Amino acid sequence: MNTDRIYTAALLVIGDEILSGRTADKNIAAVAGWLGVQGIRLVEARVVPDVRDPIVEAVNALRHGHDYLFTTGGIGPTHDDITVDAIAAALGVPVEVHPDARRILEDYYATRGGITQARLRMARVPQGATLIENRMSGAPGIRHGNIYIMAGVPHIAQMMMEALTGTLPGGKRVLSRTIGGWVPESEVADLLAATERAHAGVQIGSYPFFKQGRVGANFVVRSTEEDRLEACAADLFETLKALGHEVVAEQV
Repeated sequence: MNTDRIYTAALLVIGDEILSGRTADKNIAAVAGWLGVQGIRLVEARVVPDVRDPIVEAVNALRHGHDYLFTTGGIGPTHDDITVDAIAAALGVPVEVHPDARRILEDYYATRGGITQARLRMARVPQGATLIENRMSGAPGIRHGNIYIMAGVPHIAQMMMEALTGTLPGGKRVLSRTIGGWVPESEVADLLAATERAHAGVQIGSYPFFKQGRVGANFVVRSTEEDRLEACAADLFETLKALGHEVVAEQV
């Protein structure tokens, strides 16, 4: 781990079902949270349809712009699962059946009707790729250079992330503390900015809400340095309280 630099990642969510609204994406939040634990910051996310050219364009832009590119979706057994083909095109390499992936699928489906041409599609990878273990359904994820190709189904993507845990070079983890307040963020905007300026190496995010007929906001303090984080969070909490605002040291 090189703690002196910031490692960044992008996430490319692939799927017509996401853009049509039929399926609500759950992977962005899951990937962001998992990456944070690895010392990697998710700094960009895009959603594209199951169409080759938009996937190729996004892959080439994101893989060169960040240390890591993760993709979710489009690696299943059906005709519209074209992620592997599109990423291979972006890389300028052919698609091949990975022998280990084929063996994994043959073993998995031995008591489930056997391997078929449709199921064999899930063994296809861009040439030169390695595999990411999938303990849930057998069909592996794929790694090619700094690209990590994962399933779109959230619980399967989670399994693939677990298989990768601890294997990716990263920097310092981003730590956070949340202060919940029953106060409109517009009333404390200047205070938030001044507090952030007073604490180097710390960022404060404000996330408004409306609950129980009342307006409020959760203030999230983030830093890679625990002492700076705690000092800023304490300063913000005490200042808000001293001004008469109803605050708690947790998310509301």
